[in-house]
Amino acid sequence: MKLKQYIGVLIFGMFIIPQLLCAQVNFNKTPDDDLGDIEDKYQEYFFEALKQKGIENYDKSITALLKCVDLDDNEPAAYFELGKNYVQLKNFGAAEDALKKAISKDEDNEWYLNELYGVYYQMDDFDKALKTVKQLVKFHPDYKEDLAALYFKNKRYRAALRVLDELNKDYGQTESRDFLRNKIYNATGDDDDRIEYLEERIVINPDNESNYLNLIYRYSEQDEKEKAYNIALKLLKNNPESHLVHLALYKFYLDDNKTTEAINSMTTVLKSPRIKPDAKTKVLNDFVSFVQKNPEYESALLDVTTDVAEDKSGKSSAELGQYYLQKGDKEKALANFKNALREDGNNFELIKNALLLEIDLQHYEDAVTLSHNALGAFPAQPILYLANGVANNKLNRYKEAISSLEMGVDYVIDNTIMLIDFYKQLSAAYRLSNNITKSQTFAKKAEALSKNQ
Repeated sequence: MKLKQYIGVLIFGMFIIPQLLCAQVNFNKTPDDDLGDIEDKYQEYFFEALKQKGIENYDKSITALLKCVDLDDNEPAAYFELGKNYVQLKNFGAAEDALKKAISKDEDNEWYLNELYGVYYQMDDFDKALKTVKQLVKFHPDYKEDLAALYFKNKRYRAALRVLDELNKDYGQTESRDFLRNKIYNATGDDDDRIEYLEERIVINPDNESNYLNLIYRYSEQDEKEKAYNIALKLLKNNPESHLVHLALYKFYLDDNKTTEAINSMTTVLKSPRIKPDAKTKVLNDFVSFVQKNPEYESALLDVTTDVAEDKSGKSSAELGQYYLQKGDKEKALANFKNALREDGNNFELIKNALLLEIDLQHYEDAVTLSHNALGAFPAQPILYLANGVANNKLNRYKEAISSLEMGVDYVIDNTIMLIDFYKQLSAAYRLSNNITKSQTFAKKAEALSKNQ
């Protein structure tokens, strides 16, 4: 049930109903028999019911309303209020009965019908909800969208589509109705109908970018590559400023060996402020793969590196880091990994890659800092202790190295090569501390393990 109409019901119940009641039963007229006493009692119970409902004493409100009904069962307002109280108590059966009595006494009352519609919806009785909303459609066009949704829930898909078509014709296209339409097509599996609809939308509204993109996606899903390609070109022709179309075009260009066009499309995507980081990451990954196979186009990739580095998701920087690592450019690889870590600081793979490069590039102070900070998040990862020990050894800080290495060696499980590295670094640390006996002990442990490899 639509929220604005539910609020309307509440307002109606609090303020309008009492006025209608007073209009129907004149509480101020001079009684000429016992009728005046009855009317006074009715008014007293009714307003007591409203007061109790206002402070959420729904049982007491119901008691007062039942007394109203005992005094006069011809007033629909009492049954309407009863229905609302029963709804608050989740007693939907009683709410349905009360609201149906209210409607029987005032068949064209939108608020009564709307409340009953809400009851059926909460009961998941979509068949009765459908029958009720059909009566409500005459009051407001918003109910027609509810009608389409209920047809869908009742698996009356053709009827739902007819209603959506009527709404689009009268009020134009909306995202919510398109979402429902796609749910219907997904349920029926009628992709031909879906495609026909999208083709019609392009004819009706050739400036709407989303219709083209949806049609490209559907054609691609059906492996209709040529049709998808043609729609993408049509969108580019009608909207040369479109950035999103290049998410599809670069793939088509690559498949057709149109290298220049493909690079231009990928560059447009990667530099676009309108395209989400996740989509950019995928395109960048394809760009990197393309350049690895065609290194003569590396300069084109490097031209967009600065723009990609500003991507706040960090994912694109991580991809570039891997690319430079594979090329052997460790400085650029490290710069990109560190940039990615600024946005994704708890990514262990990024930490490990950056840490190993820091040591390889002899950035020992940075390696100590990075490994120390990472241990707060990953206290059981031996590689962090090892890297910390190596960096401290290189800085002649043997005490810190021994502390880190002896703590981390206990976390090494089923990794002989790493254990050998720990023993070698411990041997080096104890040698720096002039503890030759321990240094030789760890050196022998490392040698023994190496022989068994």
